Amino acid sequence: MTEKTGVRFEEAEKKKGVILTSIAVSFATLGWFTRGSPTVLGAVALLGTYFMTGDRYQWIYIWKKTHYRDFLGLRVLLYTIFRIWLWERQGKTVVDRWAEVAQMKPDKKAFVMDNRALTFREGDEFSNRISWYFKRQGYKPGEVIALFMETQPEYVFLWLGLAKIRVTTALINTNLKGGQLIHCLRIAGCKAVIFGDEMSEAIKDIQKEIPDIPLFQYNSPDREKAAILQDTSPLAAELREMSPEPVLDCEHAKPRDTLLYIYTSGTTGFPKAAIITNIRYLLIPLGVQRAAQLNSSDVVYDPLPLHHTAGGVLGAGLAIVSGCTVVLRKKFSASNYWSDAAKHGCTAAQYIGEICRYLLAVPPGPNDRAHKVNVIFGNGLRPQIWPEFVERFGIKRVMEFYGATEGNSNLVNLDSKVGAIGFLSRIFSTIYPLTLVKCDEITGDILRDANGRCITCGPHEPGLLLGKIDAKKAILTFAGYADKTASEKKMVRNVRVEGDCYFNTGDVLVMDHYGYFYFKDRTGDTFRWRGENVSTAEVEGIISTLIGLKDAVVYGVKIPNIEGKAGMAAISDPTKTLDLQSLAKGLRASLPIFARPLFLRILPESPLTATFKLKKKELMEQGFDVEIISDPMYFLDQKTQEFVPLTQKLHDEIIQGIVRL
Repeated sequence: MTEKTGVRFEEAEKKKGVILTSIAVSFATLGWFTRGSPTVLGAVALLGTYFMTGDRYQWIYIWKKTHYRDFLGLRVLLYTIFRIWLWERQGKTVVDRWAEVAQMKPDKKAFVMDNRALTFREGDEFSNRISWYFKRQGYKPGEVIALFMETQPEYVFLWLGLAKIRVTTALINTNLKGGQLIHCLRIAGCKAVIFGDEMSEAIKDIQKEIPDIPLFQYNSPDREKAAILQDTSPLAAELREMSPEPVLDCEHAKPRDTLLYIYTSGTTGFPKAAIITNIRYLLIPLGVQRAAQLNSSDVVYDPLPLHHTAGGVLGAGLAIVSGCTVVLRKKFSASNYWSDAAKHGCTAAQYIGEICRYLLAVPPGPNDRAHKVNVIFGNGLRPQIWPEFVERFGIKRVMEFYGATEGNSNLVNLDSKVGAIGFLSRIFSTIYPLTLVKCDEITGDILRDANGRCITCGPHEPGLLLGKIDAKKAILTFAGYADKTASEKKMVRNVRVEGDCYFNTGDVLVMDHYGYFYFKDRTGDTFRWRGENVSTAEVEGIISTLIGLKDAVVYGVKIPNIEGKAGMAAISDPTKTLDLQSLAKGLRASLPIFARPLFLRILPESPLTATFKLKKKELMEQGFDVEIISDPMYFLDQKTQEFVPLTQKLHDEIIQGIVRL
């Protein structure tokens, strides 16, 4: 319980006199009650002296402010740890847990989409047909089959059926085509592909490149007569011949066997296939259910793609693991979000990435508060719009959380603290072994002390978040990726002691004196200009607010013979209504001069991943080169602080150093 070097705790310092008086009165009272025992009285006196000297009074203040929050967090953590430990000890898998849940209320709706639904009984029977079909096709335990399909009620039961015969499913992003699609099939070692009829064109384009991979086309019940692609099997039609009874002669899986491959979002290059084990799939929805205080009577709105962790594990998992009804949507729609929630009686809802900003951008309407949603959970709600979002839509609880598909470093905001992505108790910080360590914010390189150990950050010091890897504890394991080399790159060794190992999240966070964490930037995204570090995430949030909640991506671009990188913002403006003068004025009022983007690029559409995160890798590579970029670009004139068109002549003058920066 030693305070690390950091920003002064001014709030506690202002109340030092009151805090010290309270400590003195409390220990004096305790001393009076124990006056009959000299030994106990002496111990009380020593303890009182200890807390009244140095800065230790601040810990009393922190405890007073956070003890209830910490109690809630400890209760959630211990319950989740115990249940996962018990399930692992019992050898329970996702298939086992599903069997229990499906028998509780078999005629209750499990997944709903539009006017179609599958009950728990119907979903179980459908998954059994899948098991029988692929068992007869000769697929064996440990083999991998890809699932390439848009959201529909049958989606989860397709991979669940494969899991019943111990076949692993690789969930493929439906936005992928050509080389990236082939890459995802190859790195997971897929032996077959199940694809929806709506994805037939993407499959047709690569069919000649994957002659060794059998293809199975599943026609949705809405499109039973859709044409079957040549040289593929008509899965939906052939399933009718399969038995709805479970396969009984299959060896039982283990909790740490691979259940799914889920691919990283690809914001920083080609997607990597992250391993999702049975026990990790059980852990994620269980933790969210407990933290959000949900039960099986809740109806959860999940408009996110099912090939990603947020939609397919966290959201859909609440049906599989907890027995909730989950309402799906084929594609996210900001204008229909609240009407969907109201129509289906949803009591909880998910968000991710930029979704909340899109919801705020929709003109106010009667559905804004016509819903029954009590809690929303997800990650990516920017602090700049948090209060407005909660007020407009009447949300009682926001459960912002932090985590990665493959990572073991998870945080959750249990008390709706605006802007916080989660917390760790300052008093009992060793219970959950996450740590912030100092790093070079530009390169992401971890800084170490003279002994070769990582340097822990104090309050309000930006640092890289690391999570301790402990293979003995399910909540702290790191299964990694299909590519073992990629897995090794995410590990940091000798962090605190010789031989320890931590997961590198790649994210720079900041913790305040109360233990709340705030997202600052991805390592490598922060850039340096005019001797100052510029956080792209912070600038993006400010620009988005200034331009009416439109998409904005900020990154650094290199200018020849100039130290550091200049800021550049790519703004989505499909309606061509961006007011450059208003933007320039807002930037002058909101950002210091070093943080204002020098270059603007106007995009015809939003550069988003399937999980509503903003892409920037390709934008960074193109920089502000007018010869390869056809989009309109502008330069922030250093004298007038107004944006002017970036012409070939101006571009050349910047490159040649004629224009002073």
